[in-house]
Amino acid sequence: MKTIEADKLAADTCLPCEGGVEKYSVEEATAQLTALSGWKLTHEGARIRKDWRMQDFSSGIAFFDRVAKLAEREGHHPDLHLEAYRHVWIELGTHAISGLSRNDFVLAAKIDDLAQEA
Repeated sequence: MKTIEADKLAADTCLPCEGGVEKYSVEEATAQLTALSGWKLTHEGARIRKDWRMQDFSSGIAFFDRVAKLAEREGHHPDLHLEAYRHVWIELGTHAISGLSRNDFVLAAKIDDLAQEA
């Protein structure tokens, strides 16, 4: 698979996935992550994660609210985590294929755009 620039990913839309989509190999996912700042592979290459430190608890919740609205529009839902009142992290993976799909990288790029607005 060809590496796609972050701005092109952010301009794209998540496609419905109920399986039958080829998942990214660890090598492909690693290459794609070079286009996204701060995201890292987890779960032996089956998921990606990014961490942020927010100003306070309310900022973290407000960020999650924006991410939740985005996820609903895209039809692709991340795992959202809040620890120690202002440390947030988001993890993405495509459950239907037990790995990473293009949707995960599209949503990661869109989440990065939201984080920049915060």
